[in-house]
Amino acid sequence: MFRTPRTGPAVVGHDETGISRALSWTELEEQVAGLAATLEGLGVRAGDRVAGYLPDCPEAIVAFLAAASLGAIWAGCGTDLAGDAARARLAQLDPTCLIAAAGHHHRGRWVDRTPDVLALREGLPNLCATVLVGEGHARAGASVEWVRAVSSPAGRRRSSPVPVPAEHPLWVLFTSGTTGPPKGIVHSHAGVVIEHLKTLSLHLDVGPGDQFFWYTTLNWMLWNLRVGGLLRGATVHCFDGAPTARALWEVAERGRITHLGVSPGYLSASRDAGLHPAAGFDLAALRMVGCTGSVLTAPLHRWAAAELGPQVLIGSTTGGTDVVSGFAGSAATVPIRAGEIAVRCLGVDLHAWSADRESLTDEVGELVLTAPMPSMPVGFWGDLDGSRYRAAYFEQFPGVWRHGDWVTVTRRGSVIVHGRSDATLNRHGIRMGSADICQAAEDLPEVGEALVVGIEEPDGGYWMPIFVTLTGGRRLDDDLAAAIRAAVRDRVSPRHVPDEVIQAPGIPHTPTGKKLEVPVKNILRGLTAAVQKDAVDRPELLEFYREAGARRHRMRDRENEGTSP
Repeated sequence: MFRTPRTGPAVVGHDETGISRALSWTELEEQVAGLAATLEGLGVRAGDRVAGYLPDCPEAIVAFLAAASLGAIWAGCGTDLAGDAARARLAQLDPTCLIAAAGHHHRGRWVDRTPDVLALREGLPNLCATVLVGEGHARAGASVEWVRAVSSPAGRRRSSPVPVPAEHPLWVLFTSGTTGPPKGIVHSHAGVVIEHLKTLSLHLDVGPGDQFFWYTTLNWMLWNLRVGGLLRGATVHCFDGAPTARALWEVAERGRITHLGVSPGYLSASRDAGLHPAAGFDLAALRMVGCTGSVLTAPLHRWAAAELGPQVLIGSTTGGTDVVSGFAGSAATVPIRAGEIAVRCLGVDLHAWSADRESLTDEVGELVLTAPMPSMPVGFWGDLDGSRYRAAYFEQFPGVWRHGDWVTVTRRGSVIVHGRSDATLNRHGIRMGSADICQAAEDLPEVGEALVVGIEEPDGGYWMPIFVTLTGGRRLDDDLAAAIRAAVRDRVSPRHVPDEVIQAPGIPHTPTGKKLEVPVKNILRGLTAAVQKDAVDRPELLEFYREAGARRHRMRDRENEGTSP
C-alpha cells in the first residue's frame, strides 16, 4: 500500500439496517497482517488461490489484501450468487482456502447462506481451510472463525508483503457466463496498480480524505477498482444490501460521500420513484457521480444534473471486466455533454473501426484498441496455449483488440456507445446499434425500459420486436405502440421501426445491470441453452421471452402453411 497522506477511516461498511462499521488505517493493516499470518499458517503460498464468497463488506477488502500480500491469487464471488453459481466460477481455480460469509442483507431481510457455503465447499475438493465471517460456523464447517483469523499473534511479526514479479497474477475476475461457463480473466499486479492509479487520480479525481463509494458486488470489476481508492488515501465505503431507490442516496448522506458511483438503471429508478436527491438528502459533500453498467441517456443525464446541481460532475464511463478499468470516461478538465462519454481514457488508443480497418470519425464502428493497456489480461484461466484469449479479442482484426461494442468517436474526441456489436440490428441491410432505438423509446414518459432485438428467420425474413416495461401501471394500447414506433422513426431511422411492440413484465439483465440482448435473441430463436439462469438478475423473466419466441414460431408456421402450394 502506498504511503499517501491518510485521514479518517480506511474502510466503512454500511448495511440496510442503518449500521455503519469503520476500520481505521491502523486496524486495516493489523487485520490484513493477522489474516495473512493465519493463511500462511494454513499453508497458503504464492501462486495459490484464495476464494471469497462474501457480501460487499469490509471483511472482503481485508481478505483480498491479505491474499495479495502473500502473492496468492484472489477470486471473489458475491453472496448474491447462489452456491452453485459461485461453484461454477471458483471451482475452476481449485482454491486452497475459502473465506465465506454466513449471509447477507437483502430488501430488509437476512439471507442465510450457510447451506450455500456447504454446497460450495463440497465442490472445492482441495480446500485446506475455510474462514467464516458471521454466525453459523459449525454448520458451515469453518476451520477458523474470522475474529480469530484476523487476530493471529503471528501477524504482529510480519514485516512486509511477499515480493512477486510485475506480471504475477493478482486476481481472477469472471465474465457473467450468460451463454456458457464463466471465463476467468487473469490480471497482473503491476498492470492493475498502474491502471487504477491513473483512473482514480486523473479521471475520477479521488484523493486523500475523499469518501469513495461505488455501489457494486464482488461479482463486478467495480469492486476491484473501488478497492484501489486505498492507493489514493481515500476512505472506501461498502454496502451490504439491495440498491432500492433511496438506499444509495442514504449511504451517500450517512457517509458524507464525495464520489458516488451508480448505474443508469439506479438513476432511472430514483427518477421514477419521484425522488429529488439533493432536496431529499444531505449531499453537501458530493462532488462527483460516476455512472456505468449501461448507456446513460441524454434525458436521464439532464435529470440528474438538474437534481444535483452544477457543483456535482456527472461522468459516464465505459470499460469492462476484461481490463478491470475504463476505455472512455470523464475528466474534470473536459466538457461533458449529455448522452456522450467525455473523453477517451488516458493511454487508451480507442478507435471506431470499419470492417476494413478504417478509423471513423462521427460514424458508428467497432470499438478497437490499437495499442495495449497496462491492465490487459495476462490470459484466461486454464487457457494454456492462449487460443481462447486470442479468439475472444483478436480474431476479427489480427493484432488489434476488438471489444464487441458499437461506438462513435466524435470530432470533439467524445465517445457514444450504441450497444453490443454482437447484438447488431441489420434491418434492410443497414446496421444499427440497439441502444439508439431503446433510448428513443425510453425517452417517452410512459416507457420505463426497452429492449430491441433482431431475429434472422429461416425463410430469410427478419423479425425486430421491441419489448417495453411501462410506468405507473400503464397498459400498452395502440396509441402508445404508435408513439413508440414514431419516436424510433423520427429520432433514429425509418428503416429500424420495430415490427412489433410487446409489453414485458421486465427486462432481464446481468448482475451488473447490462441488458441481456444476445441471450434474449437466442431464446426468441428457440435455442434451449441460450442463457445460464444464475447469470440473470431475474431468471423468472426468461419464460416470458421463451413463450414470446414460441408464439412467433407458431404464427410463422401458420403463415407458411397458408402459402404452401
